[in-house]
Amino acid sequence: TLEKPSTTLKLLMDTSVLCNDAVVEIVNGRETVRGDPTEGALILLAKRLGWDFEALRKTHPRLHEIPFTSERKMMTTFHKTQSGDVAGYMKGAVEVVLPKCDIVYNNGEKHSLDEQTRARILSVAEQMASSGLRVLALAHKPDADNDFEEKGFVFLGLVGMMDPPRPEVYDAVKKAHEAGIRTVMVTGDHKLTAVAVAREVGIMKEGDMVLTGEELDKLSDKELDNIVEHVVVYARISPLHKLRIVEAWKRKGYVVAMTGDGVNDAPALKRADIGVSMGITGTDVAKEASDIMLADDNFATIVKAVELGRWIYGNVRKYLTYLLKANLVEVIVITAVALFIAELLGLRGEDTLPLLPVHILYINLATDGLPAIALGFAPPDPDIMKRKPTPKNEPVFNREVVAMLVTAVAVTTPLYLIGYVAAVPEGVEHARTRLFLMFIANELVLALSCRSLVYTNFEAKPHKWLLISIAWEITLIMAILTIPGAAQLLSLTTPTTADLVWIIGGALFVYLTVETSKIIRRRWS
Repeated sequence: TLEKPSTTLKLLMDTSVLCNDAVVEIVNGRETVRGDPTEGALILLAKRLGWDFEALRKTHPRLHEIPFTSERKMMTTFHKTQSGDVAGYMKGAVEVVLPKCDIVYNNGEKHSLDEQTRARILSVAEQMASSGLRVLALAHKPDADNDFEEKGFVFLGLVGMMDPPRPEVYDAVKKAHEAGIRTVMVTGDHKLTAVAVAREVGIMKEGDMVLTGEELDKLSDKELDNIVEHVVVYARISPLHKLRIVEAWKRKGYVVAMTGDGVNDAPALKRADIGVSMGITGTDVAKEASDIMLADDNFATIVKAVELGRWIYGNVRKYLTYLLKANLVEVIVITAVALFIAELLGLRGEDTLPLLPVHILYINLATDGLPAIALGFAPPDPDIMKRKPTPKNEPVFNREVVAMLVTAVAVTTPLYLIGYVAAVPEGVEHARTRLFLMFIANELVLALSCRSLVYTNFEAKPHKWLLISIAWEITLIMAILTIPGAAQLLSLTTPTTADLVWIIGGALFVYLTVETSKIIRRRWS
């Protein structure tokens, strides 16, 4: 609290309070600012210096307002004073407020605002901005009368405020970069403020470009397209500029996510592939125009959402690969035996079926069910946030999925057919038992392989629920084979030593082959 503030400081604080729409509320016993954070900071500054802003607003009722917009970059209000006169109060960007001023206070005295003084003010503002401060210029017009014109103001001074990035932003930007995601800062702040913050959070490095809204206006769309990939910071930007930036990136073929909170941000949010509005500071219009609402207004949450999305999408691929592979092999084996091999073996009628309907149901429901569900909850691959983003036109069944399917089908199909044919001389029911148990064993080891389509099980993080589901399936089939009468319900015979060699040996062969193919594919790619 200041006991005796100077005339200039008094007018500066009066302007901070009157040219301001923020209010202070008591919520759960704590002071909370409602409104724009920048205006809230000015209110708290005045309050800490001892200003009774509520009383000041009552004794200086607002008569007229020229509101802040991204294009104007300033706000002006006119108030009736206690003496009955009309006074104007202005705040905004230094470069737009200064031309509205003719006079400056210096040691409590009014002086003409000459070019030398203007240059000195701009120099000080740049020094403050280069330190990462958000700089506002404040001005006052004591004899505004009722003309409500934004000219002839008295320059009062500069206010700098620090809006430090959250501690987690630097790591989030780094993580996004490793994931192949370009982070671009688009702000209404001064160029030097934007550069200082961008360097602090790791967005800007040596050689990167900065573009202001004024410079952007001078560029054609073609010229913007030529440099858009090299510009990492846009300063003094309006919502219309945001729309141009989004469109330029999209013309380059990128998937674009744009954040915004204001009413005027709606076109850019709508045009972006992913519009992200702010849940706390965002307007209803911005939220309506966006695809995603960021509940905590935190950039790091976007990166976490990307990681979660990649994790879920990856697990969908694992789930589909596992189930499709199982069904493909079943169709191939049953068709091959029924149409070709049965004829060669002289089998007729029901004997041409290598598996009965009850066997197929058991494999698809009992054996595949739990492991498939477990794969849907598998931990992500260790490098999930070090891979490039998935191209827009890439199908769900991408190169890794197709490679896994081809390898699994190519290895298991001949194994099943040879194992079945070798057992037919001992009886069709015995051959079915061997084939049925081979299917189950291979399904379980392939579930392990589908834990990751890229990494082996020795490289990927263990998945507890997948192991539990496999253990349960093994226990279940062992119970069926050992409990009297249970095997007969599924038309199964007791497996011989030769069967166990085919079942266990075949499963190990399939598992090792598929896992080795992952290593080979990864080295080739």
